[in-house]
Amino acid sequence: MKKWIIGLVVIIIVAIIAIMNYAPLKNKVMQQFFATKVYALLNDDEVMNLHQVITKDSSNSRTVMWQSLNDRDDFILEYGTDEEGDLTTVSPQKSVLNIDDKQIYIYSVYLNDLTPNTAYKYRVGYADSRTNWHDLKTADKDNNNFKVLIFPDSQSNDYTDWKNVAMNAWQQNPDSNFFINMGDLVDNGYDLSQWNAWFNSVEAMNTQIPVAPVQGNHEFYTTEWEVDLPIAYDKFFDLPSNGTDKYKNLYYSFDYGDVHFTVLNTQDDEIKEYEPNLLQDEIDWLRQDLASTTKKWKIVLMHRDVLNYSRNAAPLDSISFSRHGETFMPIFDEYNVDAVLTAHLHTYRRRVPIRDFAANDNGTLYILTGIAGNVRYPNLWHRNPLDAYVPPQPETDNYIVMDVNDDSITFNTYLPDNTQIDTVTLQK
Repeated sequence: MKKWIIGLVVIIIVAIIAIMNYAPLKNKVMQQFFATKVYALLNDDEVMNLHQVITKDSSNSRTVMWQSLNDRDDFILEYGTDEEGDLTTVSPQKSVLNIDDKQIYIYSVYLNDLTPNTAYKYRVGYADSRTNWHDLKTADKDNNNFKVLIFPDSQSNDYTDWKNVAMNAWQQNPDSNFFINMGDLVDNGYDLSQWNAWFNSVEAMNTQIPVAPVQGNHEFYTTEWEVDLPIAYDKFFDLPSNGTDKYKNLYYSFDYGDVHFTVLNTQDDEIKEYEPNLLQDEIDWLRQDLASTTKKWKIVLMHRDVLNYSRNAAPLDSISFSRHGETFMPIFDEYNVDAVLTAHLHTYRRRVPIRDFAANDNGTLYILTGIAGNVRYPNLWHRNPLDAYVPPQPETDNYIVMDVNDDSITFNTYLPDNTQIDTVTLQK
């Protein structure tokens, strides 16, 4: 740090101490006020990557998480409907992440028994230090009108583009209730600098609304580009339980309004050394999950796509479905899934409705969601006969706004400058 900066900090601290000892300010209230402000200033980095995470039922619960380089037992979360009113204080659960030659402490609070359709304020801190207040809004159980921001792969070598896409979407849609990131959140799942860049990019949004993440293959990569368990992703997001600790955070489901979201894991190849039965166990869970929901709409989120695409280096003679497409699509047909969103290929494609592996007006809507980072494959993939819409090539980033009403769901797709390029509506 430059000497003049250090000198300036010393001058400011000395000036504040002098003010605190000035006779007219010597009452305890004013001294406490100044002491708290100085303490908060000197510990600004104690709370890192504060964010909200989706829960099984957002009408009465929410998970709030943050990280710290320090092991503290006095962290708390305060929340209430009024900053000046009665506050509820909760202590977090703590876990430790050893990664990238660092030790990170993860703090998580699960808030339940919240009141539906209620605006809360929350903050976290310790001793006399607190963060700013942030918004937390629960879902309305009696209103099926809500909005979701959907972002494709955000993996990047520079997260500037990701921040621009996410913040443009958030600024244009500040009434969004939560956001989805379709996997490959980062390029390297063991690189903490990338995770910090991801969290910093969406801080203004993720402190206000929860994220529903989808696990991608890049979450499994070590800094040596070997495949290992996605330990950072697993620690950073406390996701709804799928009923077993064995597959914690690998796949899950949640409800919002009259929509049931099922989040699948397509990384069974990456994890087969550790969990060789993952795919079959997930299939069994998927059938149970789709059969048990009573919601009007069913939407599936999965990272890898259902189609194989032809490219110059590997041409295809006919329509071809991926291994995960062949595995899961008959189940989607069986349980009448309304829409399936995928990612991984870094291109946006809206398909014709598909059922029984063919175009069918009564089939499921499949959207390959595109790219939201700066890792692009311009003009790589050829058009597939099942593609109903392909953006002009070469592609740039995009995001999707999902608008849900009582009898319809609309997916509107936008470029980073908020130019709309595609729209499709499901009605029921």
